[in-house]
Amino acid sequence: MWRRSEEMPTDVWMSLLLLWITSLPCVALAPLGGPAQAAAAAASVPGEGPRLLSRAKRGWVWNQMFVLEEFSGPDPILVGRLHTDLDVGGKRIKYVLAGEGAGTIFAINELTGDIHAMKRLDREEKAEYTLTAQVVNADTDEPLEPPSEFIIKVQDINDNPPQFIEGPYRASVAEMSAVGTPVTRVTATDADDPVYGNSAKLVYSILEGQPYFSVDPNSATIKVALHGMDREMREEYLVVIQAKDMGGHMGGLSGTTTVTVTLTDINDNPPKFSKSVYEFVVSEDVGVGQTGGRVKANDRDVGDNSKSHYKILEGDDQGVFDIITDDLTQEGILRLRKAIDFESRRTYTLKVEAANLHSEPSGGGPYKDTATVKVTVEDADEPPVFARALYTLQVHENAPVNTVIGTVSARDPDTSGSQVRYLIDRHTDLERQFNIDGDDGEITLAKPLDRETDMWHNITVTATEVRNHSQVSRAVVAIRVMDVNDNAPEFATEYEAFLCENGKPGQVIQTVSAVDRDDPIQGHYFEYRLVPEMLNNPNFTIKNNQDNSISVLAKHDTFRRQKQEMYFLPIIVTDNGSPPMSSTNTLTIRVCGCSKDGVVQSCNVEAYVLPIGLSMGALIAILACIILLLVIVVLFVTLRRHKNEPLIIKDDEDVRENIIRYDDEGGGEEDTEAFDIATLQNPDGVNGYLPRKDIKPDLQFMPRAGHHSGPNGVDVDEFINVRLHEADHDATAPPYDSIQIYGYEGRGSAAGSLSSLETASSDSDQNYDYLREWGPRFRRLGELYSVGESERET
Repeated sequence: MWRRSEEMPTDVWMSLLLLWITSLPCVALAPLGGPAQAAAAAASVPGEGPRLLSRAKRGWVWNQMFVLEEFSGPDPILVGRLHTDLDVGGKRIKYVLAGEGAGTIFAINELTGDIHAMKRLDREEKAEYTLTAQVVNADTDEPLEPPSEFIIKVQDINDNPPQFIEGPYRASVAEMSAVGTPVTRVTATDADDPVYGNSAKLVYSILEGQPYFSVDPNSATIKVALHGMDREMREEYLVVIQAKDMGGHMGGLSGTTTVTVTLTDINDNPPKFSKSVYEFVVSEDVGVGQTGGRVKANDRDVGDNSKSHYKILEGDDQGVFDIITDDLTQEGILRLRKAIDFESRRTYTLKVEAANLHSEPSGGGPYKDTATVKVTVEDADEPPVFARALYTLQVHENAPVNTVIGTVSARDPDTSGSQVRYLIDRHTDLERQFNIDGDDGEITLAKPLDRETDMWHNITVTATEVRNHSQVSRAVVAIRVMDVNDNAPEFATEYEAFLCENGKPGQVIQTVSAVDRDDPIQGHYFEYRLVPEMLNNPNFTIKNNQDNSISVLAKHDTFRRQKQEMYFLPIIVTDNGSPPMSSTNTLTIRVCGCSKDGVVQSCNVEAYVLPIGLSMGALIAILACIILLLVIVVLFVTLRRHKNEPLIIKDDEDVRENIIRYDDEGGGEEDTEAFDIATLQNPDGVNGYLPRKDIKPDLQFMPRAGHHSGPNGVDVDEFINVRLHEADHDATAPPYDSIQIYGYEGRGSAAGSLSSLETASSDSDQNYDYLREWGPRFRRLGELYSVGESERET
């Protein structure tokens, strides 16, 4: 009844057969006979929709669900056939298919009801399709039966190989790891159905990487398979892992990936010196902290496991050498902790150890190695050596020149023993206060010293070999200047005492103390006394306070400023030095007016005669207020005067001046309010010549007789013409028209110039008709100039 496809695997065939057997009680399958048998077997039940007949070879019906294997062939495949009881005789019907993929993936024969899959079906893209079948009238498309819904399920086949999505992989494992130590885990995926058959059942195997590694066939865990893998022998391995579906059986699909396994280092190698004996030659002039040589212990490990620490085990009892580790090169640097001397010791034999810093918990470390280091001291020409690096000397101040202060000494440590010459570094003795003997190092005084100026002098003395001047050494000499009593004591400050008029006898006026620039060993003690001529002073006396200070006291209470305002009290101060030094200092005492509580109020005689209730400060304040009021009044009067002055200065003698200072443009001929025509009336200017005040003419000429209309009025037109005529013919007149008020009209004016600069002759050919085009304000001006030109021509 069913035949097995040749290309179908056995497990897939068995699964399909089992599914078919379980569906036998549900539906009736179409027989393998011809169309007549199939139609009879698929006869519809009255009242139901069309039945779906299965394809005999690759399809079947199961509870309204048709199962179809994934289709990948190029030809259409028959899915099933629809049939209805109405499809009898010559009745015109047709089958209609609707739903997912209808018309694109699935197509139906309208006459026979055969359903074909027209395109490739891929379960991984879509696992099932829901379709609706219906019988309609072929002519009117009117439904003849209700629609029937069925599902086409795409059955999986093994058409997707396993894939390692995250590959290729990189992993690491410690060297010398035990067999079975996990390294990493890989994962492959299969797009086939994992619940049907073995299409997605994967089995892992190793194709490359034996015998070092193995893989678990189910979990895909890669493990160490060989004992004793050493990173120093081989560090990296390439492992190829295969994943095969169908449980690893023949016919299954497979995929591979690579895993790069790196062995990580552990501390399994000790450091090893490249030589057992190192020999170095170090000159005796090498300074402390300088390098004497380098040793190296090689370690096959890497990273922290290769780092070593060096130390000296034997041969350095005096602590002359020190060895440290160079972090970059991992070398041991042998340095000097103390100066070496060829004349004292010429060879050193040291035992040096190199040990790893880190060790494995399960290892036998820390690993270490030792080597012998022989150091030979080389003789060198050394500079002189002072007996002491610092000399402290003393000298008294004011000591005479050439006084011997002290001696310094230095020697040449070499076996040859060169002579030494001494010098003072003058950068440390700029004033050349000291000298030194170049042969024996005796330091003498070149200038007298003053302790009060400088208590200490620090100079540098150099010692140079006579045979080799480049060998120089230095020593510091500190010279302390010892004190002698050469300064007299004096008042600690400029004292000025104040005495109240109403003071009481015995009142302390001032406490006086003294200072002395000298510094005696036993300390200061000062003696105070009045000068001999003031011993019987009737006004003041002094009292010793037993603390190097005195108090000045008043002897009576009858001090008055009117009688004497100021007193001077000379006091002698003597120290206890040897010999004693003394000085006379004068204390100034002022008599002042005080309050009842003894507070000083005023010490001037003038203040005493001021009116009661007004002090000098009050009078100054009153005077300042008066001066301020006077300044305000003067400013106010000045501002008022400037405000009352007229802004326009009228000059009745110059009609042109009047016109110039009229600062209202006006409204033209119709404006009779803004301009007073009477201002043009100037009998002097009309009847005769009026000298110009804005320029001094170079030539003197006789005045011309002007024309006027009469004593009671002025013809403005005639007046302007007369002035214009005079301006045109007067060679000494300035280039200003009587009606023109601007000295310079600017450049670029579209109207041009209105001045009479170019109208010096009577035969001028200027045309003023264009002024009429500028509007009513200039039309009248144009008429005036035109009339003037016409009169001159006639």
